[in-house]
Amino acid sequence: MPIDRRLFLTSALAAPMLLSARRAQAAPRFEPMVRGLQTPFGLAFLPGGGLLITERDTGVLHVRADGGKQRLKGVPEAVTRGQGGYMDIVAARDFARSRRLWLTWSKPLAGGGTGTALSAARLSADGAALEDVRTLFEMAQAGSGTRHFGSRVVEAPDGMLFLAIGDRGEDARAQDLGSHHGKILRLTPGGAPAPGNPFAGRAGARAEIWSYGHRNPQGMALDSRGGLWAVEHGAKGGDEVNRIRKGANYGWPVISYGVHYSGRRIGEGTARAGMEQPAHYWDPSMAPSGMMIYSGRLWPQWRGHIFIGSLKFDYISRLSGEDLTESERIESGETRRVRDVREAPDGSIWFLSEGRRAAYRMVPG
Repeated sequence: MPIDRRLFLTSALAAPMLLSARRAQAAPRFEPMVRGLQTPFGLAFLPGGGLLITERDTGVLHVRADGGKQRLKGVPEAVTRGQGGYMDIVAARDFARSRRLWLTWSKPLAGGGTGTALSAARLSADGAALEDVRTLFEMAQAGSGTRHFGSRVVEAPDGMLFLAIGDRGEDARAQDLGSHHGKILRLTPGGAPAPGNPFAGRAGARAEIWSYGHRNPQGMALDSRGGLWAVEHGAKGGDEVNRIRKGANYGWPVISYGVHYSGRRIGEGTARAGMEQPAHYWDPSMAPSGMMIYSGRLWPQWRGHIFIGSLKFDYISRLSGEDLTESERIESGETRRVRDVREAPDGSIWFLSEGRRAAYRMVPG
């Protein structure tokens, strides 16, 4: 894979941004950071300026601060078919001391089929391999298809882990508390059900479940108060941003603001007692992926705003307000199939573009 010799340099040839809705106070500019990626999915920053990027079909790439690239050895053997493969990656809050990472991937399960799995590992001292790789969690029931794995992981302030899992194309299971399909889970760092989970001790329910009724969560992030948010794909219409609450049911497939791809109505319509309403939804679908809630470090006016990539329409959505609305669509030649969006330690905004096979950062113009 070719190395971009202009790593961490501003591209003078970056395409002009087309900003719709409310314009930012100063138009940002894009800088190409890593090129030649193969279906990038997740991004994690490391102390000292390096980063890790998952490539869905090929593994995990270590990009060093000097621009050198190395594909990590020791990654688990994922099933790389359809939407499955190597997905999210997160560096632990104490990474500088522990070198601990979490990786989500599609794992072959007993009896056939695949399911979303979460592994813990350490990055080796030389940065060349994953060591002490342990599977912390895997779905109890395999899915037969190759879609809707989720899959994002977030480390909460108390050290617990939130893990998002899609319905695997088996929508009715999203309402089944005995299944991991279509759920957000809360786990200890060792992979056990976290203390205080809402369904622990309920007969027939999975003790890992934190919330349910999800279709295919493709982004998840914490706000400044530690509140959890997620964004998920609807069917034809009805992509949702949700504030995730303990024990809450987000309705899939009973309620939705979309319809089936055939045009047939989904479930009972858009509302039902006991089921949550989205904080925001898109119709038509924009195919959201990746989610970041911004600190305001470089753009103070954007503090607390939510940034979400669009796979379908090639932009980054900026949402804000008490009644969450899309304030801006950040569009350019670089924002093709945005798969992940992250805030870097310096406050710049990074994103992965599947269409451009690259990682970019956004900085004030």
